[in-house]
Amino acid sequence: MPTKTKTLLFLSSFFTSLGSFIVICYILGTQEWITSTIAVRDETSNGNVTLTCGLFRGKSAQQLAQGLEETGKNFEVLGTLSSSPKTLHLVAILFLVLSLSTSLLSSGFTFYNSISNPYQTFLGPTGVYTWNGLGASSIFMTVILFVVNVQSNHLSEELLQRLYPTFTHEGMTHSYGHSFWLIFLVIFLNIATVIIIIFYQKVRYQRKQEQKKPMEYAPRDGILF
Repeated sequence: MPTKTKTLLFLSSFFTSLGSFIVICYILGTQEWITSTIAVRDETSNGNVTLTCGLFRGKSAQQLAQGLEETGKNFEVLGTLSSSPKTLHLVAILFLVLSLSTSLLSSGFTFYNSISNPYQTFLGPTGVYTWNGLGASSIFMTVILFVVNVQSNHLSEELLQRLYPTFTHEGMTHSYGHSFWLIFLVIFLNIATVIIIIFYQKVRYQRKQEQKKPMEYAPRDGILF
């Protein structure tokens, strides 16, 4: 059976791993990743179109100074995009799903270690380090790919052209929503999990050293006796 210290520390890392899993599930299902306000114009109207979207779904709204406003539209992001923005968006989703899987595996490993002692195998700290390192790397790639898709691949312009083909855009502003910023909470939780396990290994090493001291510092005649 594991010691109380090991159980407590690995349960703590289990909750941080589970927390990252829950946060990723949340941000996968929400639409508040980015809001783009785009100045638009056509032959009869001008104003702004606001696009708010997540990884899978989005919605649009018009605020026109001239012309007849259409009602807001709900759309599927992957179904609306085409070519390069769609490919990069899909890769970003795949990296996030990979991070979701590694968080689940880390939760399983840390919980198993809190009730057992597979220390010398991959099921021990080595596995926890591996899954959290892979998870943090994957979710960081999601951040990079999503920002590149918005800024360089013109994700919002592509959506605007597909949803409102008669409009031409005259400038825009982007605002990243709370779902996007929660990605950094996941990275923090991955790091916290690793730090807890490193702390446990340090405590374990110190305990082993203390157990050796009585023999190392015992009088020679006492040892001979």
